[in-house]
Amino acid sequence: MQKNVSKTQNGVKINFLESVAKQNIASMVQNCTTGGCECMSDDTKAKIKDMQAEGSNGNVELLLEGDISVEEIQIALEKSKMLN
Repeated sequence: MQKNVSKTQNGVKINFLESVAKQNIASMVQNCTTGGCECMSDDTKAKIKDMQAEGSNGNVELLLEGDISVEEIQIALEKSKMLN
């Protein structure tokens, strides 16, 4: 799945560039916020203050708020079982 990860003023934004169901991204966010995510290090998880999925099927954007880097999120995305 192709994604574009970029830095924002408040954190990091992920644009999913292929057809993706918003529910899949919402499930990923739910896993991360409840501690069920294995793709991020504990340090990265601690830096994230908020996660918001916006958009609709086929055009989903995930906004991560916190003192996180693009590189940290790219590593987490590569490890994500839900996306790979």
